[in-house]
Amino acid sequence: MTAEPAVAFADTCNADGEFRLAARHWTGGLRFERPSGDLALRVVNGVASAEPVAKSEPGVIGLAAPEATWEKLLAAKPPRLFKDISYLTSDTGMVVDGDPVLYAQYYPAVMRAVELLRPPLDVAAPVERRPHGTIEAPVGRYIHLELQGQDYRIYFEEAGQGIPVLLQHTAGCHGAQWRHLFERPEITSRFRLIAYDLPFHGKSLPPVGPKWWAEDYILQAGFLRSVPVTLAQALGLDRPVFMGCSVGGLLALDLALHHPDLFSAVIAVEGALNIDVPFEALDALWHPQVSNDYKARMMDSLMSPTSPVAYRKETSQVYAAGWPPAFRGDLWYYVVDCDLRETAARIDTSKVAVHILNGEYDASGTLELGQAAHAMIPGSTWTAMPGVGHFPMSENPDAFMTYLSPILDRIAAERSPA
Repeated sequence: MTAEPAVAFADTCNADGEFRLAARHWTGGLRFERPSGDLALRVVNGVASAEPVAKSEPGVIGLAAPEATWEKLLAAKPPRLFKDISYLTSDTGMVVDGDPVLYAQYYPAVMRAVELLRPPLDVAAPVERRPHGTIEAPVGRYIHLELQGQDYRIYFEEAGQGIPVLLQHTAGCHGAQWRHLFERPEITSRFRLIAYDLPFHGKSLPPVGPKWWAEDYILQAGFLRSVPVTLAQALGLDRPVFMGCSVGGLLALDLALHHPDLFSAVIAVEGALNIDVPFEALDALWHPQVSNDYKARMMDSLMSPTSPVAYRKETSQVYAAGWPPAFRGDLWYYVVDCDLRETAARIDTSKVAVHILNGEYDASGTLELGQAAHAMIPGSTWTAMPGVGHFPMSENPDAFMTYLSPILDRIAAERSPA
Protein backbone atom coordinates (compact mmCIF):
# COMPACT_ATOMS: atom_id res chain seq x y z
CA MET A 1 0.00 0.00 0.00
CA THR A 2 1.30 3.48 -0.82
CA ALA A 3 2.13 5.98 1.89
CA GLU A 4 -0.81 8.29 1.17
CA PRO A 5 -3.49 6.24 3.00
CA ALA A 6 -1.22 5.88 6.03
CA VAL A 7 -0.53 9.63 6.10
CA ALA A 8 -4.24 10.42 5.91
CA PHE A 9 -5.00 7.80 8.59
CA ALA A 10 -2.34 9.22 10.92
CA ASP A 11 -3.70 12.74 10.42
CA THR A 12 -7.25 11.53 11.15
CA CYS A 13 -6.16 9.79 14.35
CA ASN A 14 -4.16 12.78 15.58
CA ALA A 15 -7.08 15.11 14.91
CA ASP A 16 -9.49 12.92 16.92
CA GLY A 17 -9.74 13.81 20.60
CA GLU A 18 -10.92 10.35 21.63
CA PHE A 19 -7.96 8.64 19.93
CA ARG A 20 -5.46 11.11 21.41
CA LEU A 21 -6.72 10.52 24.95
CA ALA A 22 -6.83 6.75 24.52
CA ALA A 23 -3.31 6.63 23.02
CA ARG A 24 -1.66 8.81 25.66
CA HIS A 25 1.82 7.57 26.68
CA TRP A 26 1.75 4.85 23.97
CA THR A 27 5.00 4.35 22.13
CA GLY A 28 4.94 1.54 19.62
CA GLY A 29 2.56 1.12 16.73
CA LEU A 30 -0.49 -0.35 15.12
CA ARG A 31 -0.72 -2.71 12.16
CA PHE A 32 -3.92 -3.68 10.30
CA GLU A 33 -3.08 -6.59 8.00
CA ARG A 34 -5.55 -7.48 5.24
CA PRO A 35 -5.23 -9.15 1.82
CA SER A 36 -6.12 -5.94 -0.04
CA GLY A 37 -3.26 -4.07 1.63
CA ASP A 38 -1.81 -3.44 5.07
CA LEU A 39 -2.17 -0.19 6.98
CA ALA A 40 0.32 0.69 9.70
CA LEU A 41 1.02 3.58 12.03
CA ARG A 42 3.93 4.33 14.29
CA VAL A 43 2.93 5.88 17.61
CA VAL A 44 5.35 7.90 19.74
CA ASN A 45 4.02 9.11 23.08
CA GLY A 46 0.50 8.99 21.70
CA VAL A 47 1.20 10.77 18.40
CA ALA A 48 0.65 8.75 15.22
CA SER A 49 2.71 8.95 12.04
CA ALA A 50 2.89 7.09 8.74
CA GLU A 51 6.43 5.91 9.46
CA PRO A 52 6.63 2.12 8.84
CA VAL A 53 6.51 -0.12 11.88
CA ALA A 54 7.21 -3.86 12.13
CA LYS A 55 5.02 -6.09 14.27
CA SER A 56 8.13 -7.45 15.99
CA GLU A 57 8.94 -4.04 17.49
CA PRO A 58 8.15 -3.30 21.15
CA GLY A 59 4.76 -1.74 21.80
CA VAL A 60 3.19 -2.82 18.52
CA ILE A 61 -0.33 -4.26 18.30
CA GLY A 62 -1.30 -6.08 15.12
CA LEU A 63 -4.65 -7.21 13.74
CA ALA A 64 -4.83 -9.66 10.83
CA ALA A 65 -7.97 -11.06 9.24
CA PRO A 66 -9.41 -12.23 5.91
CA GLU A 67 -10.87 -9.58 3.62
CA ALA A 68 -14.46 -10.62 4.35
CA THR A 69 -13.93 -10.04 8.08
CA TRP A 70 -12.39 -6.61 7.49
CA GLU A 71 -15.29 -5.62 5.24
CA LYS A 72 -17.82 -6.44 7.96
CA LEU A 73 -15.76 -4.84 10.74
CA LEU A 74 -15.26 -1.61 8.78
CA ALA A 75 -18.83 -1.26 7.53
CA ALA A 76 -20.68 1.89 8.59
CA LYS A 77 -23.14 -0.35 10.38
CA PRO A 78 -21.30 -3.59 11.15
CA PRO A 79 -23.45 -6.72 11.40
CA ARG A 80 -24.04 -8.20 14.84
CA LEU A 81 -20.95 -9.77 16.40
CA PHE A 82 -18.72 -7.76 14.01
CA LYS A 83 -18.96 -4.37 15.74
CA ASP A 84 -15.79 -4.84 17.77
CA ILE A 85 -12.55 -6.77 17.56
CA SER A 86 -13.12 -8.22 21.04
CA TYR A 87 -15.72 -10.69 19.83
CA LEU A 88 -14.21 -11.72 16.51
CA THR A 89 -13.51 -15.37 17.22
CA SER A 90 -11.11 -17.69 15.46
CA ASP A 91 -13.98 -18.62 13.16
CA THR A 92 -13.71 -15.15 11.60
CA GLY A 93 -9.97 -15.51 11.06
CA MET A 94 -9.10 -12.49 13.22
CA VAL A 95 -5.68 -12.77 14.87
CA VAL A 96 -4.48 -10.25 17.45
CA ASP A 97 -0.72 -10.00 17.79
CA GLY A 98 0.95 -8.24 20.70
CA ASP A 99 1.58 -8.37 24.41
CA PRO A 100 -1.74 -9.06 26.22
CA VAL A 101 -1.22 -6.34 28.83
CA LEU A 102 -0.23 -3.83 26.15
CA TYR A 103 -3.33 -4.77 24.20
CA ALA A 104 -5.57 -4.19 27.23
CA GLN A 105 -3.87 -0.85 27.90
CA TYR A 106 -4.38 0.46 24.37
CA TYR A 107 -7.40 -1.47 23.17
CA PRO A 108 -9.49 1.75 23.46
CA ALA A 109 -7.08 3.47 21.03
CA VAL A 110 -7.05 0.49 18.67
CA MET A 111 -10.85 0.35 18.55
CA ARG A 112 -11.09 4.09 18.01
CA ALA A 113 -8.69 3.73 15.08
CA VAL A 114 -10.97 1.01 13.67
CA GLU A 115 -13.97 3.33 14.02
CA LEU A 116 -12.14 6.12 12.23
CA LEU A 117 -11.78 3.87 9.18
CA ARG A 118 -15.54 3.34 8.98
CA PRO A 119 -17.82 5.50 6.84
CA PRO A 120 -19.86 7.86 9.02
CA LEU A 121 -23.15 6.54 10.36
CA ASP A 122 -25.97 9.02 10.82
CA VAL A 123 -27.30 8.44 14.34
CA ALA A 124 -29.74 10.94 15.79
CA ALA A 125 -28.48 12.70 18.90
CA PRO A 126 -30.78 12.47 21.93
CA VAL A 127 -32.72 15.59 22.84
CA GLU A 128 -32.41 15.97 26.59
CA ARG A 129 -32.59 19.52 27.84
CA ARG A 130 -34.91 20.43 30.67
CA PRO A 131 -35.68 23.86 32.11
CA HIS A 132 -33.18 25.20 34.61
CA GLY A 133 -34.07 24.08 38.11
CA THR A 134 -35.98 20.98 37.03
CA ILE A 135 -35.99 18.32 39.75
CA GLU A 136 -36.29 14.84 38.35
CA ALA A 137 -38.65 12.19 39.63
CA PRO A 138 -36.57 9.73 41.69
CA VAL A 139 -36.00 10.19 45.41
CA GLY A 140 -32.95 8.53 46.96
CA ARG A 141 -32.78 6.96 50.41
CA TYR A 142 -30.68 4.54 52.43
CA ILE A 143 -31.88 1.40 54.14
CA HIS A 144 -29.98 -0.93 56.47
CA LEU A 145 -30.27 -4.58 55.52
CA GLU A 146 -28.86 -7.56 57.37
CA LEU A 147 -27.36 -9.79 54.70
CA GLN A 148 -25.75 -13.05 55.77
CA GLY A 149 -25.28 -11.73 59.31
CA GLN A 150 -23.71 -8.41 58.33
CA ASP A 151 -25.21 -4.91 58.36
CA TYR A 152 -25.17 -3.24 54.94
CA ARG A 153 -26.22 0.35 54.21
CA ILE A 154 -27.96 0.11 50.84
CA TYR A 155 -28.81 3.05 48.64
CA PHE A 156 -31.93 3.01 46.48
CA GLU A 157 -33.90 5.45 44.37
CA GLU A 158 -37.60 5.25 43.69
CA ALA A 159 -40.32 6.96 41.71
CA GLY A 160 -43.89 6.19 40.72
CA GLN A 161 -46.78 4.38 42.29
CA GLY A 162 -48.54 1.08 41.86
CA ILE A 163 -46.96 -2.30 41.17
CA PRO A 164 -43.47 -2.38 42.74
CA VAL A 165 -40.55 -3.14 40.40
CA LEU A 166 -37.07 -3.81 41.76
CA LEU A 167 -34.35 -2.82 39.28
CA GLN A 168 -30.94 -4.55 39.34
CA HIS A 169 -28.01 -2.91 37.56
CA THR A 170 -25.35 -4.67 35.51
CA ALA A 171 -21.97 -5.90 36.79
CA GLY A 172 -19.66 -3.19 38.09
CA CYS A 173 -22.31 -0.49 37.68
CA HIS A 174 -25.10 1.12 39.73
CA GLY A 175 -28.75 2.09 39.59
CA ALA A 176 -28.27 5.23 37.49
CA GLN A 177 -28.54 2.94 34.45
CA TRP A 178 -32.31 3.01 34.93
CA ARG A 179 -32.64 6.81 35.08
CA HIS A 180 -34.59 7.12 31.83
CA LEU A 181 -37.42 4.88 33.04
CA PHE A 182 -37.96 7.11 36.07
CA GLU A 183 -38.91 10.02 33.81
CA ARG A 184 -41.64 8.20 31.85
CA PRO A 185 -45.14 8.84 33.26
CA GLU A 186 -46.54 5.98 31.20
CA ILE A 187 -44.50 3.73 33.52
CA THR A 188 -44.52 5.60 36.82
CA SER A 189 -48.29 6.14 36.74
CA ARG A 190 -48.69 2.37 37.14
CA PHE A 191 -45.41 1.10 38.58
CA ARG A 192 -43.30 1.99 41.63
CA LEU A 193 -39.73 1.76 40.34
CA ILE A 194 -37.01 0.97 42.90
CA ALA A 195 -33.40 0.91 41.67
CA TYR A 196 -30.83 -0.16 44.24
CA ASP A 197 -27.04 -0.21 44.29
CA LEU A 198 -25.36 -3.44 45.33
CA PRO A 199 -22.85 -3.18 48.19
CA PHE A 200 -19.53 -1.76 46.92
CA HIS A 201 -21.36 -0.13 43.99
CA GLY A 202 -22.53 3.44 43.46
CA LYS A 203 -23.65 4.96 46.76
CA SER A 204 -23.84 1.64 48.65
CA LEU A 205 -20.55 1.82 50.50
CA PRO A 206 -18.67 -1.21 51.83
CA PRO A 207 -19.81 -2.56 55.21
CA VAL A 208 -18.14 -1.27 58.35
CA GLY A 209 -16.43 -4.06 60.26
CA PRO A 210 -15.09 -6.69 57.86
CA LYS A 211 -11.60 -6.12 56.43
CA TRP A 212 -12.96 -6.20 52.88
CA TRP A 213 -9.90 -4.34 51.57
CA ALA A 214 -7.75 -7.37 52.38
CA GLU A 215 -9.92 -9.88 50.53
CA ASP A 216 -10.60 -10.66 46.88
CA TYR A 217 -14.06 -9.30 46.03
CA ILE A 218 -16.22 -12.13 44.63
CA LEU A 219 -19.99 -11.86 44.12
CA GLN A 220 -21.57 -15.21 44.98
CA ALA A 221 -25.04 -16.43 44.09
CA GLY A 222 -26.46 -16.78 47.59
CA PHE A 223 -25.44 -13.28 48.59
CA LEU A 224 -26.66 -11.71 45.34
CA ARG A 225 -30.07 -13.36 45.59
CA SER A 226 -30.37 -12.18 49.19
CA VAL A 227 -30.16 -8.50 48.27
CA PRO A 228 -33.45 -8.08 46.32
CA VAL A 229 -35.21 -10.66 48.48
CA THR A 230 -34.27 -8.90 51.74
CA LEU A 231 -34.94 -5.45 50.28
CA ALA A 232 -38.42 -6.49 49.10
CA GLN A 233 -39.22 -7.86 52.54
CA ALA A 234 -37.85 -4.83 54.38
CA LEU A 235 -39.88 -2.44 52.20
CA GLY A 236 -42.99 -4.59 52.61
CA LEU A 237 -43.46 -5.02 48.87
CA ASP A 238 -46.42 -7.13 47.78
CA ARG A 239 -45.39 -9.62 45.08
CA PRO A 240 -43.03 -7.22 43.34
CA VAL A 241 -41.72 -7.50 39.80
CA PHE A 242 -37.98 -7.94 39.38
CA MET A 243 -36.13 -6.57 36.35
CA GLY A 244 -32.40 -6.91 35.89
CA CYS A 245 -29.93 -6.61 33.04
CA SER A 246 -26.85 -8.74 32.29
CA VAL A 247 -25.85 -10.07 35.74
CA GLY A 248 -29.32 -8.89 36.70
CA GLY A 249 -30.80 -10.73 33.73
CA LEU A 250 -29.38 -14.01 34.93
CA LEU A 251 -30.41 -13.12 38.48
CA ALA A 252 -34.00 -12.63 37.29
CA LEU A 253 -34.19 -16.26 36.18
CA ASP A 254 -32.33 -17.38 39.32
CA LEU A 255 -34.92 -15.63 41.50
CA ALA A 256 -37.77 -17.13 39.51
CA LEU A 257 -36.35 -20.55 40.32
CA HIS A 258 -35.60 -19.98 44.01
CA HIS A 259 -38.29 -17.45 45.05
CA PRO A 260 -41.42 -17.96 42.93
CA ASP A 261 -43.67 -17.10 45.87
CA LEU A 262 -42.04 -13.70 46.46
CA PHE A 263 -42.02 -12.25 42.94
CA SER A 264 -45.03 -12.04 40.63
CA ALA A 265 -42.91 -11.63 37.49
CA VAL A 266 -39.30 -11.31 36.41
CA ILE A 267 -37.94 -9.50 33.37
CA ALA A 268 -34.54 -10.84 32.31
CA VAL A 269 -32.90 -8.20 30.12
CA GLU A 270 -30.04 -9.88 28.24
CA GLY A 271 -31.05 -13.02 30.10
CA ALA A 272 -29.37 -16.41 29.75
CA LEU A 273 -29.01 -19.66 31.62
CA ASN A 274 -25.21 -19.59 31.66
CA ILE A 275 -22.38 -17.52 30.18
CA ASP A 276 -19.57 -19.83 29.12
CA VAL A 277 -16.44 -17.73 29.69
CA PRO A 278 -13.43 -18.84 31.78
CA PHE A 279 -13.14 -16.57 34.81
CA GLU A 280 -9.36 -16.37 34.41
CA ALA A 281 -9.90 -14.81 30.98
CA LEU A 282 -11.24 -11.72 32.78
CA ASP A 283 -8.05 -10.87 34.67
CA ALA A 284 -7.34 -7.77 32.56
CA LEU A 285 -10.50 -6.22 34.02
CA TRP A 286 -8.61 -5.78 37.29
CA HIS A 287 -4.91 -5.52 36.57
CA PRO A 288 -2.45 -3.06 38.16
CA GLN A 289 -1.14 -2.04 34.72
CA VAL A 290 -4.57 -1.61 33.06
CA SER A 291 -6.84 1.35 33.75
CA ASN A 292 -10.62 1.44 33.98
CA ASP A 293 -10.63 2.79 30.41
CA TYR A 294 -10.34 -0.82 29.27
CA LYS A 295 -13.57 -1.99 30.87
CA ALA A 296 -15.39 1.16 29.74
CA ARG A 297 -14.41 0.56 26.12
CA MET A 298 -15.28 -3.13 26.44
CA MET A 299 -18.80 -2.11 27.40
CA ASP A 300 -19.03 0.10 24.33
CA SER A 301 -18.21 -3.01 22.31
CA LEU A 302 -21.47 -4.60 23.50
CA MET A 303 -23.68 -1.72 22.40
CA SER A 304 -25.37 -1.08 19.08
CA PRO A 305 -23.76 1.30 16.57
CA THR A 306 -27.20 2.80 16.08
CA SER A 307 -27.59 3.75 19.74
CA PRO A 308 -26.95 7.46 20.41
CA VAL A 309 -23.25 8.06 20.99
CA ALA A 310 -23.89 10.29 24.02
CA TYR A 311 -25.84 7.54 25.78
CA ARG A 312 -23.28 4.89 24.84
CA LYS A 313 -20.48 6.98 26.32
CA GLU A 314 -22.53 7.74 29.43
CA THR A 315 -23.07 4.01 29.93
CA SER A 316 -19.34 3.39 29.55
CA GLN A 317 -18.37 6.25 31.86
CA VAL A 318 -20.16 4.62 34.78
CA TYR A 319 -17.90 1.59 34.34
CA ALA A 320 -14.78 3.75 34.25
CA ALA A 321 -15.89 5.43 37.49
CA GLY A 322 -16.48 2.22 39.43
CA TRP A 323 -14.36 0.56 42.13
CA PRO A 324 -11.77 -1.36 40.09
CA PRO A 325 -12.34 -4.88 41.55
CA ALA A 326 -16.14 -4.67 41.35
CA PHE A 327 -16.68 -5.55 37.70
CA ARG A 328 -14.45 -8.60 37.65
CA GLY A 329 -15.79 -9.74 41.03
CA ASP A 330 -19.40 -9.43 39.88
CA LEU A 331 -18.63 -11.56 36.87
CA TRP A 332 -17.91 -14.50 39.17
CA TYR A 333 -21.66 -14.85 39.48
CA TYR A 334 -22.16 -14.22 35.75
CA VAL A 335 -19.73 -16.82 34.41
CA VAL A 336 -19.20 -19.26 37.31
CA ASP A 337 -21.84 -19.31 40.03
CA CYS A 338 -24.98 -18.98 37.92
CA ASP A 339 -25.68 -22.02 35.76
CA LEU A 340 -29.36 -22.80 35.27
CA ARG A 341 -29.01 -25.21 32.36
CA GLU A 342 -30.01 -28.20 34.46
CA THR A 343 -32.60 -26.47 36.65
CA ALA A 344 -34.41 -23.79 34.63
CA ALA A 345 -37.05 -26.24 33.44
CA ARG A 346 -38.29 -26.38 37.05
CA ILE A 347 -39.30 -22.69 37.01
CA ASP A 348 -43.06 -22.56 37.49
CA THR A 349 -44.40 -19.74 35.35
CA SER A 350 -47.88 -20.27 36.78
CA LYS A 351 -46.45 -18.76 39.97
CA VAL A 352 -43.98 -16.24 38.55
CA ALA A 353 -44.17 -14.91 35.00
CA VAL A 354 -40.87 -14.96 33.11
CA HIS A 355 -40.05 -12.51 30.33
CA ILE A 356 -36.69 -12.60 28.52
CA LEU A 357 -35.32 -9.90 26.21
CA ASN A 358 -32.03 -9.92 24.26
CA GLY A 359 -30.44 -7.18 22.16
CA GLU A 360 -29.27 -7.75 18.60
CA TYR A 361 -25.78 -6.37 19.22
CA ASP A 362 -25.17 -8.06 22.56
CA ALA A 363 -22.19 -10.35 22.08
CA SER A 364 -22.43 -11.61 25.68
CA GLY A 365 -26.09 -12.34 26.45
CA THR A 366 -26.74 -13.15 22.81
CA LEU A 367 -30.02 -13.70 21.01
CA GLU A 368 -29.20 -17.39 20.88
CA LEU A 369 -28.66 -17.63 24.63
CA GLY A 370 -31.94 -15.87 25.28
CA GLN A 371 -33.76 -18.21 22.93
CA ALA A 372 -32.22 -21.20 24.69
CA ALA A 373 -33.43 -19.91 28.06
CA HIS A 374 -36.92 -19.37 26.66
CA ALA A 375 -36.98 -22.90 25.23
CA MET A 376 -36.00 -24.33 28.61
CA ILE A 377 -38.64 -22.45 30.64
CA PRO A 378 -42.22 -23.50 29.74
CA GLY A 379 -44.59 -20.56 29.66
CA SER A 380 -41.88 -17.90 29.38
CA THR A 381 -41.84 -15.18 26.73
CA TRP A 382 -38.86 -14.11 24.63
CA THR A 383 -38.33 -10.87 22.73
CA ALA A 384 -35.53 -10.07 20.31
CA MET A 385 -34.58 -6.40 20.37
CA PRO A 386 -33.20 -5.28 16.98
CA GLY A 387 -31.12 -2.13 17.04
CA VAL A 388 -29.91 -2.30 20.64
CA GLY A 389 -27.14 -4.05 22.53
CA HIS A 390 -26.29 -5.15 26.05
CA PHE A 391 -27.58 -2.03 27.87
CA PRO A 392 -30.87 -1.13 26.17
CA MET A 393 -32.28 0.87 29.09
CA SER A 394 -29.31 3.26 29.10
CA GLU A 395 -27.83 3.11 25.58
CA ASN A 396 -31.13 3.62 23.73
CA PRO A 397 -34.08 4.09 26.11
CA ASP A 398 -36.55 5.06 23.38
CA ALA A 399 -35.89 1.85 21.47
CA PHE A 400 -36.01 -0.17 24.70
CA MET A 401 -39.46 1.16 25.50
CA THR A 402 -40.87 -0.34 22.30
CA TYR A 403 -39.92 -3.78 23.59
CA LEU A 404 -40.56 -3.25 27.30
CA SER A 405 -43.96 -1.55 27.09
CA PRO A 406 -45.93 -4.63 25.92
CA ILE A 407 -44.46 -6.63 28.80
CA LEU A 408 -45.38 -3.98 31.35
CA ASP A 409 -48.88 -3.76 29.86
CA ARG A 410 -49.25 -7.51 30.23
CA ILE A 411 -48.02 -7.44 33.84
CA ALA A 412 -50.39 -4.60 34.69
CA ALA A 413 -53.31 -6.44 33.11
CA GLU A 414 -52.54 -9.63 35.01
CA ARG A 415 -52.40 -7.70 38.30
CA SER A 416 -55.65 -5.80 37.69
CA PRO A 417 -58.71 -6.96 39.61
CA ALA A 418 -61.00 -9.17 37.56
